[in-house]
Amino acid sequence: MLTQTTTRVLEPSDLDAALDILGREPVENAFVTSRVQVAGLDPWRLGGEMWGWYADGELRSLCYAGANLVPVGAGPDAVRAFADRARRTGRRCSSIVGPAEATGLLWQLLEPSWGPARDVRSHQPLMVMEQPSTAVTADPRVRRIRKDEMDLIMPACVAMFTEEVGISPMTGDGGLLYQARVAELVASGRSFARIEDGKVVFKAEIGAATSRACQIQGVWVAPEFRGRGHSETGMAAVVAYALRDVAPVVSLYVNDFNTAARASYRRVGFREVGAFMSVLF
Repeated sequence: MLTQTTTRVLEPSDLDAALDILGREPVENAFVTSRVQVAGLDPWRLGGEMWGWYADGELRSLCYAGANLVPVGAGPDAVRAFADRARRTGRRCSSIVGPAEATGLLWQLLEPSWGPARDVRSHQPLMVMEQPSTAVTADPRVRRIRKDEMDLIMPACVAMFTEEVGISPMTGDGGLLYQARVAELVASGRSFARIEDGKVVFKAEIGAATSRACQIQGVWVAPEFRGRGHSETGMAAVVAYALRDVAPVVSLYVNDFNTAARASYRRVGFREVGAFMSVLF
């Protein structure tokens, strides 16, 4: 008997079923889960559509289609269905990102119509910690950024983004969306930095956050302070804040070619549990 499959845009009434799918991999799905828990499935509030793949009438996989295209719990059949839908709608995202196997197949199917990409990062180790670091002493000068320090933290955030992604976040809309996201993280108490003489030495944010897992992002050390261990002591401090105030598991993903960062995170206490992939346009 053939399995009947279909895809459709999920509606607010599908929220519980979608959260069930997302909850099966709380670390891997932290980014999408955090958005859905805050915004639900209404496309306007969510900032994109949530596609669902059904097999014999049961929701089996998801794909968030917003500024990022993110497959969730998607096997090969679901990925092919999502690729078909993505080709029909055309590219609206600035990146495809997610678990390496599903994202790799999705890009393989979309590249003929969506390519070339500006950059493909095919293996980005996913790393986690569940306890504060015992190997590295947390930097006591790393603290939460205050709302009145936006002008101080923004240049560091722009520098980090430009180094990591290869383009400035201030292009296009003049950086309005990026500034709003930074302000959101500051206001929620999830932006951290060490500041000396009015200059950011180290900074990082807790980006995606749910009750089960959170994700550190935007790790950056000012060039003139690199090589002094600030990334390790700073990360130990942010991990301690995250475990105490946000979630029982802290995660991040890092480019495989960034051997220095991977070694630094391992020294802090992170261990690899999987891999992501990112396709940047």
